[in-house]
Amino acid sequence: MMRSLWIAVAMYSKLPVPQVEWDRKSLSWALCFFPVVGVVIGLLLGLWLELCALLDIGPWLRAAGALLLPVAVSGAIHLDGFCDTADALGSHQPREKKLEILKDSHTGAFAIICCCLYLITFFAVWCEAEPAGGTFWVLCLGPALSRSLSGLAACSWPNARGSGLLATFTQPMDAKRARVVLVLWVIGCCAGMLWLDLWAGAFTVAGALLSFLYYRVMSTRQFGGVTGDLAGFFLQICECAMVLQVVLAQRIEVLL
Repeated sequence: MMRSLWIAVAMYSKLPVPQVEWDRKSLSWALCFFPVVGVVIGLLLGLWLELCALLDIGPWLRAAGALLLPVAVSGAIHLDGFCDTADALGSHQPREKKLEILKDSHTGAFAIICCCLYLITFFAVWCEAEPAGGTFWVLCLGPALSRSLSGLAACSWPNARGSGLLATFTQPMDAKRARVVLVLWVIGCCAGMLWLDLWAGAFTVAGALLSFLYYRVMSTRQFGGVTGDLAGFFLQICECAMVLQVVLAQRIEVLL
Protein backbone atom coordinates (compact mmCIF):
# COMPACT_ATOMS: atom_id res chain seq x y z
CA MET A 1 0.00 0.00 0.00
CA MET A 2 2.80 2.42 0.84
CA ARG A 3 4.45 1.64 -2.48
CA SER A 4 1.25 2.68 -4.25
CA LEU A 5 1.31 5.96 -2.34
CA TRP A 6 4.93 6.65 -3.31
CA ILE A 7 4.17 5.85 -6.96
CA ALA A 8 1.22 8.26 -7.02
CA VAL A 9 3.20 11.05 -5.38
CA ALA A 10 6.24 10.46 -7.60
CA MET A 11 4.13 10.43 -10.77
CA TYR A 12 1.91 13.43 -10.06
CA SER A 13 4.28 15.70 -8.15
CA LYS A 14 7.89 16.76 -7.75
CA LEU A 15 7.87 15.93 -4.05
CA PRO A 16 10.82 13.78 -2.90
CA VAL A 17 9.68 10.23 -2.10
CA PRO A 18 11.41 6.84 -1.82
CA GLN A 19 12.00 5.07 -5.15
CA VAL A 20 9.99 1.87 -5.45
CA GLU A 21 9.40 -0.73 -8.13
CA TRP A 22 6.37 -0.10 -10.34
CA ASP A 23 4.91 -3.60 -10.23
CA ARG A 24 1.34 -4.52 -11.12
CA LYS A 25 0.21 -4.86 -7.50
CA SER A 26 1.49 -1.40 -6.54
CA LEU A 27 0.02 0.22 -9.65
CA SER A 28 -3.39 -1.29 -8.90
CA TRP A 29 -3.78 1.04 -5.90
CA ALA A 30 -1.79 4.05 -7.11
CA LEU A 31 -4.69 6.07 -8.54
CA CYS A 32 -6.52 5.82 -5.21
CA PHE A 33 -3.73 7.92 -3.67
CA PHE A 34 -3.87 10.62 -6.35
CA PRO A 35 -5.94 12.91 -4.05
CA VAL A 36 -3.16 12.75 -1.46
CA VAL A 37 -1.10 14.98 -3.76
CA GLY A 38 -4.02 17.42 -3.64
CA VAL A 39 -4.04 17.30 0.15
CA VAL A 40 -0.33 18.21 0.22
CA ILE A 41 -0.88 21.04 -2.26
CA GLY A 42 -3.83 22.25 -0.18
CA LEU A 43 -1.71 22.33 2.97
CA LEU A 44 1.06 24.24 1.20
CA LEU A 45 -1.52 26.60 -0.24
CA GLY A 46 -2.91 27.16 3.24
CA LEU A 47 0.55 27.96 4.58
CA TRP A 48 1.10 30.45 1.76
CA LEU A 49 -2.25 32.17 2.32
CA GLU A 50 -1.60 32.28 6.07
CA LEU A 51 1.83 33.80 5.46
CA CYS A 52 0.30 36.41 3.18
CA ALA A 53 -2.20 37.35 5.88
CA LEU A 54 0.51 37.48 8.55
CA LEU A 55 2.80 39.72 6.48
CA ASP A 56 -0.05 41.76 5.01
CA ILE A 57 0.96 40.76 1.47
CA GLY A 58 -1.23 42.30 -1.22
CA PRO A 59 -3.65 40.42 -3.49
CA TRP A 60 -1.36 40.41 -6.54
CA LEU A 61 1.57 38.62 -4.92
CA ARG A 62 -0.82 36.36 -2.97
CA ALA A 63 -2.57 35.40 -6.21
CA ALA A 64 0.73 34.78 -8.01
CA GLY A 65 1.84 32.41 -5.26
CA ALA A 66 -1.51 30.61 -5.16
CA LEU A 67 -1.37 30.15 -8.93
CA LEU A 68 2.26 29.05 -9.19
CA LEU A 69 2.44 26.79 -6.14
CA PRO A 70 0.30 23.91 -7.54
CA VAL A 71 2.10 24.16 -10.89
CA ALA A 72 5.50 23.92 -9.18
CA VAL A 73 4.51 21.02 -6.91
CA SER A 74 2.93 19.04 -9.77
CA GLY A 75 5.81 19.75 -12.13
CA ALA A 76 3.30 21.34 -14.53
CA ILE A 77 2.18 17.86 -15.64
CA HIS A 78 -1.50 18.88 -15.63
CA LEU A 79 -0.85 22.23 -17.30
CA ASP A 80 0.98 20.33 -20.03
CA GLY A 81 -2.14 18.21 -20.54
CA PHE A 82 -4.22 21.38 -20.69
CA CYS A 83 -2.00 22.76 -23.46
CA ASP A 84 -2.04 19.52 -25.47
CA THR A 85 -5.83 19.34 -25.21
CA ALA A 86 -6.18 22.97 -26.28
CA ASP A 87 -4.14 22.19 -29.39
CA ALA A 88 -6.29 19.15 -30.17
CA LEU A 89 -9.60 20.95 -29.65
CA GLY A 90 -8.41 23.99 -31.60
CA SER A 91 -7.50 21.86 -34.61
CA HIS A 92 -11.17 20.93 -35.30
CA GLN A 93 -9.87 17.69 -36.83
CA PRO A 94 -11.55 14.25 -36.75
CA ARG A 95 -11.27 12.25 -33.53
CA GLU A 96 -8.31 10.13 -34.66
CA LYS A 97 -6.32 13.21 -35.64
CA LYS A 98 -7.10 14.88 -32.30
CA LEU A 99 -5.69 11.85 -30.49
CA GLU A 100 -2.54 12.07 -32.60
CA ILE A 101 -2.17 15.75 -31.69
CA LEU A 102 -2.37 14.84 -27.99
CA LYS A 103 0.69 12.61 -28.45
CA ASP A 104 2.63 15.24 -30.40
CA SER A 105 5.38 16.76 -28.26
CA HIS A 106 5.36 20.01 -30.25
CA THR A 107 3.48 23.03 -28.86
CA GLY A 108 1.03 24.70 -31.22
CA ALA A 109 -0.43 28.19 -31.34
CA PHE A 110 -3.69 27.14 -29.68
CA ALA A 111 -1.77 25.72 -26.71
CA ILE A 112 0.20 28.93 -26.17
CA ILE A 113 -2.82 31.19 -26.58
CA CYS A 114 -5.07 29.11 -24.31
CA CYS A 115 -2.35 28.69 -21.69
CA CYS A 116 -1.78 32.46 -21.52
CA LEU A 117 -5.52 33.15 -21.32
CA TYR A 118 -5.97 30.48 -18.65
CA LEU A 119 -3.14 31.78 -16.45
CA ILE A 120 -4.34 35.38 -16.76
CA THR A 121 -7.90 34.33 -15.89
CA PHE A 122 -6.84 32.16 -12.94
CA PHE A 123 -4.56 34.93 -11.64
CA ALA A 124 -7.40 37.47 -11.87
CA VAL A 125 -9.78 35.11 -10.07
CA TRP A 126 -7.28 34.55 -7.26
CA CYS A 127 -6.83 38.33 -6.95
CA GLU A 128 -10.55 38.66 -6.25
CA ALA A 129 -10.73 35.79 -3.75
CA GLU A 130 -10.75 36.68 -0.05
CA PRO A 131 -9.47 33.65 1.86
CA ALA A 132 -10.79 34.09 5.39
CA GLY A 133 -12.73 31.99 7.88
CA GLY A 134 -14.27 28.82 6.48
CA THR A 135 -13.64 29.99 2.93
CA PHE A 136 -9.90 29.71 3.60
CA TRP A 137 -10.20 25.95 4.13
CA VAL A 138 -12.68 25.51 1.28
CA LEU A 139 -10.02 26.87 -1.07
CA CYS A 140 -7.43 24.54 0.45
CA LEU A 141 -9.65 21.49 -0.16
CA GLY A 142 -10.01 22.35 -3.86
CA PRO A 143 -6.86 20.54 -5.09
CA ALA A 144 -7.92 17.32 -3.33
CA LEU A 145 -11.44 17.45 -4.81
CA SER A 146 -10.21 18.10 -8.35
CA ARG A 147 -7.84 15.13 -8.15
CA SER A 148 -10.51 12.89 -6.64
CA LEU A 149 -12.85 13.66 -9.54
CA SER A 150 -10.05 13.25 -12.09
CA GLY A 151 -9.16 9.84 -10.67
CA LEU A 152 -12.81 8.81 -10.54
CA ALA A 153 -13.24 9.65 -14.22
CA ALA A 154 -10.10 7.73 -15.13
CA CYS A 155 -11.35 4.50 -13.56
CA SER A 156 -15.00 4.91 -14.62
CA TRP A 157 -14.93 6.15 -18.22
CA PRO A 158 -13.42 4.42 -21.28
CA ASN A 159 -9.85 5.17 -22.25
CA ALA A 160 -9.81 6.90 -25.64
CA ARG A 161 -6.68 5.07 -26.78
CA GLY A 162 -6.52 1.98 -24.60
CA SER A 163 -2.86 2.76 -24.02
CA GLY A 164 -0.63 5.54 -22.71
CA LEU A 165 0.38 6.75 -19.27
CA LEU A 166 -3.15 6.83 -17.88
CA ALA A 167 -3.71 3.23 -18.99
CA THR A 168 -0.57 2.25 -17.07
CA PHE A 169 -2.45 3.11 -13.88
CA THR A 170 -5.97 2.02 -14.84
CA GLN A 171 -5.33 -1.36 -16.49
CA PRO A 172 -3.84 -3.16 -13.45
CA MET A 173 -6.41 -1.89 -10.94
CA ASP A 174 -9.69 -3.28 -9.72
CA ALA A 175 -11.99 -0.62 -11.18
CA LYS A 176 -14.84 -1.24 -8.73
CA ARG A 177 -12.58 -0.99 -5.71
CA ALA A 178 -10.91 2.14 -7.05
CA ARG A 179 -14.27 3.77 -7.74
CA VAL A 180 -15.42 3.13 -4.18
CA VAL A 181 -12.25 4.68 -2.73
CA LEU A 182 -12.38 7.71 -5.02
CA VAL A 183 -16.10 8.26 -4.45
CA LEU A 184 -15.33 8.33 -0.73
CA TRP A 185 -12.63 10.93 -1.43
CA VAL A 186 -15.14 13.03 -3.39
CA ILE A 187 -17.80 12.74 -0.69
CA GLY A 188 -15.28 13.59 2.02
CA CYS A 189 -14.02 16.68 0.19
CA CYS A 190 -17.53 17.91 -0.63
CA ALA A 191 -18.79 17.28 2.90
CA GLY A 192 -15.77 19.08 4.32
CA MET A 193 -16.36 22.11 2.12
CA LEU A 194 -20.03 22.30 3.08
CA TRP A 195 -19.25 21.89 6.77
CA LEU A 196 -16.53 24.55 6.76
CA ASP A 197 -18.63 27.15 4.93
CA LEU A 198 -22.06 26.10 3.71
CA TRP A 199 -22.51 29.03 1.32
CA ALA A 200 -19.06 29.12 -0.30
CA GLY A 201 -18.82 25.33 -0.07
CA ALA A 202 -22.06 24.84 -1.99
CA PHE A 203 -20.88 27.16 -4.76
CA THR A 204 -17.49 25.44 -4.91
CA VAL A 205 -18.95 21.93 -5.07
CA ALA A 206 -21.34 23.09 -7.80
CA GLY A 207 -18.41 24.49 -9.79
CA ALA A 208 -16.49 21.23 -9.48
CA LEU A 209 -19.47 19.09 -10.50
CA LEU A 210 -20.31 21.31 -13.48
CA SER A 211 -16.68 21.06 -14.60
CA PHE A 212 -16.91 17.28 -14.20
CA LEU A 213 -20.07 17.20 -16.35
CA TYR A 214 -18.38 19.32 -19.03
CA TYR A 215 -15.38 16.97 -18.93
CA ARG A 216 -17.65 13.97 -19.49
CA VAL A 217 -19.47 15.52 -22.45
CA MET A 218 -16.35 17.00 -24.07
CA SER A 219 -14.15 13.92 -23.71
CA THR A 220 -16.84 11.59 -25.05
CA ARG A 221 -17.86 13.72 -28.01
CA GLN A 222 -14.43 14.95 -29.04
CA PHE A 223 -12.17 12.01 -28.16
CA GLY A 224 -14.34 8.98 -27.40
CA GLY A 225 -13.00 8.69 -23.86
CA VAL A 226 -10.34 10.00 -21.52
CA THR A 227 -6.55 10.22 -21.69
CA GLY A 228 -3.88 11.54 -19.35
CA ASP A 229 -3.83 14.86 -21.20
CA LEU A 230 -7.59 15.24 -20.92
CA ALA A 231 -7.37 14.46 -17.21
CA GLY A 232 -4.87 17.31 -16.84
CA PHE A 233 -7.12 19.62 -18.86
CA PHE A 234 -10.06 18.84 -16.57
CA LEU A 235 -8.03 19.33 -13.42
CA GLN A 236 -6.93 22.81 -14.48
CA ILE A 237 -10.45 23.84 -15.52
CA CYS A 238 -11.94 22.44 -12.32
CA GLU A 239 -9.52 24.26 -10.03
CA CYS A 240 -10.09 27.59 -11.75
CA ALA A 241 -13.86 27.05 -11.65
CA MET A 242 -13.81 26.30 -7.91
CA VAL A 243 -11.93 29.48 -7.02
CA LEU A 244 -14.23 31.46 -9.33
CA GLN A 245 -17.23 30.00 -7.52
CA VAL A 246 -15.79 31.08 -4.18
CA VAL A 247 -15.47 34.63 -5.53
CA LEU A 248 -19.06 34.55 -6.79
CA ALA A 249 -20.29 33.21 -3.45
CA GLN A 250 -18.52 36.00 -1.57
CA ARG A 251 -19.86 38.72 -3.86
CA ILE A 252 -23.44 37.41 -3.83
CA GLU A 253 -23.35 37.04 -0.04
CA VAL A 254 -22.50 40.74 0.27
CA LEU A 255 -25.51 41.65 -1.86
CA LEU A 256 -27.97 39.56 0.16
